[in-house]
Amino acid sequence: MAPLVRRTWAPIGQTPILYQRTGAREKVSIIGAITVSPCRRRVGMYFSLLAGRNVTAESLIPFLRQLRHHIGGRFILIWDRLNVHRAVRMQKFLSGLKTVRVEYLPPYAPELNPVEGLWGYLKMNPLANHAPRDADELAARADWIIHEVQGDTHLLRSFIKKTPLSLCLE
Repeated sequence: MAPLVRRTWAPIGQTPILYQRTGAREKVSIIGAITVSPCRRRVGMYFSLLAGRNVTAESLIPFLRQLRHHIGGRFILIWDRLNVHRAVRMQKFLSGLKTVRVEYLPPYAPELNPVEGLWGYLKMNPLANHAPRDADELAARADWIIHEVQGDTHLLRSFIKKTPLSLCLE
């Protein structure tokens, strides 16, 4: 809930003041996926907000079911080594999916994960200096901003191009 404070502009003599709640234990978690079509021409983004909750296998499985429904065919799921991704329940779920192949990124390699670029962008740019009153306000703002990012294919492509993975885009 604490905002990332960044330098900002203000009229001369009017120091910007950022009010925030201290001691707030509320949180908003986001599940996200950046997709690249087989022909590498279309880039998309899917996400789910979890206000006041952590990402667990129970919250990730419905997200993956919806992602599978939207993609419609076979796909490769490239994941980091988050504990939830490697959980027994998740492995059991994934083993039953014949249309999904899972590949894991090396440990401690966030620079290879395009979604990490997305999270960094959100925190450092549109969500910087935003001090929400509660988790619902943060979730509403994040939802609005992420919908904006979903429509910006150039920005989504930049997260993929920044990684040294061989996901060449035309």
